[in-house]
Amino acid sequence: MHDLFNRIFGTEPKKLVRTDDPDTSRASANAVDSTKLEGMVYEAIKKFGDQGCISDQILAMYPAYPYSSITARYRALLDKGFIVDTGERRKGQSGRGQRVLKALEI
Repeated sequence: MHDLFNRIFGTEPKKLVRTDDPDTSRASANAVDSTKLEGMVYEAIKKFGDQGCISDQILAMYPAYPYSSITARYRALLDKGFIVDTGERRKGQSGRGQRVLKALEI
């Protein structure tokens, strides 16, 4: 399974920063293991099956990880077609609607 993750997950560090970001942002982007994080987030979303899940549910599965380490993976997974935004919204802990994400088979 790890070999599969290495082939399909992960984002080049240069895609994780904007051209006008400071050098500290570039250093951080190079330090992030996006392969591992994208795989973790995909697998978490996949566990919810057809009902999908909201960000609060994924964050609860990884309390030791910073919010931004988890939520930053959604864009890459959406762009790669591994997850979809169902268009549904559910109320999160904040009382605001959060998009419902669903994993596609890869």
